[in-house]
Amino acid sequence: MDTEEIAELYKAVSPFLDERARRLVAASEAKVLGRGGVATVAALTGVSRNTIACGLKELAGSPDGAMGRVRRPGGGRKRTVDKDPTLLRDLESLVEPMTRGDPESPLRWTCKSVRTLAKELERMGHQVSHQLVSEMLQDLHYSLQANRKVTEGQAQHPDRNAQFEYIHDQVKAFQASSQPVISVDTKKKELVGDFKNAGRQWRPQGNPVRVRGHDFMIPELGRVSPFGVYDVTHNAGWVSVGIDHDTAAFAVASIREWWRTMGHATYPAAERLLITADCGGSNGNRVRLWKTELQRFADEIGLSVTVCHLPPGTSKWNKIEHSLFSFITQNWRGEPLVSHEVIVNLIASTCTETGLRVEAKLHTARYPKGVKVTDDELLQVNLQRHGFHGEWNYTINPRTETVA
Repeated sequence: MDTEEIAELYKAVSPFLDERARRLVAASEAKVLGRGGVATVAALTGVSRNTIACGLKELAGSPDGAMGRVRRPGGGRKRTVDKDPTLLRDLESLVEPMTRGDPESPLRWTCKSVRTLAKELERMGHQVSHQLVSEMLQDLHYSLQANRKVTEGQAQHPDRNAQFEYIHDQVKAFQASSQPVISVDTKKKELVGDFKNAGRQWRPQGNPVRVRGHDFMIPELGRVSPFGVYDVTHNAGWVSVGIDHDTAAFAVASIREWWRTMGHATYPAAERLLITADCGGSNGNRVRLWKTELQRFADEIGLSVTVCHLPPGTSKWNKIEHSLFSFITQNWRGEPLVSHEVIVNLIASTCTETGLRVEAKLHTARYPKGVKVTDDELLQVNLQRHGFHGEWNYTINPRTETVA
């Protein structure tokens, strides 16, 4: 009999049993389970371990006659919550003061551990232990829970879902005609040096990698900005590990490196390129430099470049986030990023059982911030806006005569 069957059986028969019969049934199930049976049955049935232990002694024929005693209904020590009718109400007012109508609760801004709650309840005149507080919270259907990111930080655009459907249709159309589709974004900037890196790795016991106690940038090493390009169709990634500012010029230069290194060989007959990107950052839909740099790129490779931006506030759904960046983070977890070489090698060694392959290269070019694009320069971009949300979806075609 498995644990689920034990729980169901006890729940079904316990209403028809007296106190002695219930502990004998629980004890018999624990005996059948063997080692660890008492703890398992206690968790499944709610019968205390001491009660099950008494039942086991009775099954073993213990001479202690008191074990066979059956208390009359309602006998035994009263529960604290029965003797103290205001205890549960006061506990809830401490845990959720705003929802329980007590905004002046002494624990309004305090970490509510069970020991803190027990001390405050004692100050209110209740006799409780932290263990009892824990049991009461469980009875009230409370549990330890972390924060969950579900609330949007900005108003949801009414056409958000429609834009996702439009991007999906564009991707499928490009793939159907064997045209390249890439997802791009900049990964979180990383300090270079012997700094703590989140995650754990196997090490000899008691011998962790020692890193700096404070995350102050080392001037001679600085930080890196890994810009990623993910080939959606072929499950392949390229990462340019930049050492300067994350600008639109750097973003397009990284796409250019992907095309020269991986893209052109994979799609020798390509005529068009589809880029899916966030609405903000260096590849944002309002960034003028992004469009002028893409125009230069389109002129160089002779392809039409279509860009579809994800709706505002939806960057976590960018394909590259969970198809490339998440695996890079897993691969270097717990490994201090002590040098540029280490970072490039850790990124390039990232792979998955589903066939992800990644190439990476250190990008040493400098990209100053604050580059201005004039209205005349923007007008020279051969940009065609799509009929549906042209500010998010547009195509930049090569110019027949390259403008200097």
